Amino acid sequence: MGRFHRILEPGLNFLIPLLDRIRYVQSLKEIVINVPEQSAVTHDNVTLQIDGVLYLRIMDPYKASYGVEDPEYAVTQLAQTTMRSELGKLSLDKVFRERESLNASIVDAINQASDYWGIRCLRYEIKDIHVPPRVKESMQMQVEAERRKRATVLESEGTRESAINVAEGQKQAQILASEGEKAERINKAAGEANALLVKAQAKAEAIRLLAAALAQQHGNAAASLSVAEQYVSAFSKLAKEGNTLLLPSNTGDVSGMVAQALGIYATLSKPPAGKGGEAAAPPAPWTQPPPRTEHPELDQPQTS
Repeated sequence: MGRFHRILEPGLNFLIPLLDRIRYVQSLKEIVINVPEQSAVTHDNVTLQIDGVLYLRIMDPYKASYGVEDPEYAVTQLAQTTMRSELGKLSLDKVFRERESLNASIVDAINQASDYWGIRCLRYEIKDIHVPPRVKESMQMQVEAERRKRATVLESEGTRESAINVAEGQKQAQILASEGEKAERINKAAGEANALLVKAQAKAEAIRLLAAALAQQHGNAAASLSVAEQYVSAFSKLAKEGNTLLLPSNTGDVSGMVAQALGIYATLSKPPAGKGGEAAAPPAPWTQPPPRTEHPELDQPQTS
């Protein structure tokens, strides 16, 4: 008689003719509703054209039938007003970055109001966001400027890293070169020291062998022969490097020069005074060499 009586459950149901009548039929399946495109203004005063898709389900058929006249239309209008309200809280850049949070905010706002209608909003998805052409051009210019900025920054960082690497390489090269030079000097000094030591040892050994040879029989004759050979060799090298010669007056007296050299050696080799206080014999008087005459070298070498 025009008053709600009962909800028919799935299965077999009996109705009294003329008294019972089915007034509303509600589907408990998930319903997909397209939210029409609408205008919305962002927090930075940019007008956008935005639409979406709403997914909902009727949880209470009684509230959906008697709580609101047209539940789908009511939910669609609520989704549009909520979307405009949420977009007004965000700037244009955040609208594109926070689409998921925007969808979640719209779903929460719809569920709070549609609870009295027996409807549950499952999710809301934004389909398209249309930006005015001039704003789109500005966004493209901003993106290009940002890309050029990043490219410039990356290029400068690359140049800086390259300069740092070159400086580090030069520093390491100088350090290694100085270390190599230091090691070379150390090795050279060590080699020269070893060479001097070897020469000194060889000279000492030669002196020791010479002293041993002079102490043997006929040692003086051998020494005389060696001095004579050196005398002849020294005269053979005269007039090779200079133009002025200093020659003794008796250059042909080889035996006299050998005798004088042996006399000097004998004087130096005499032992010192003994412990008994005996004085050593005085050294042989040194004989002054004959006077030398200076003969300038002729243009062509001559022998007499």
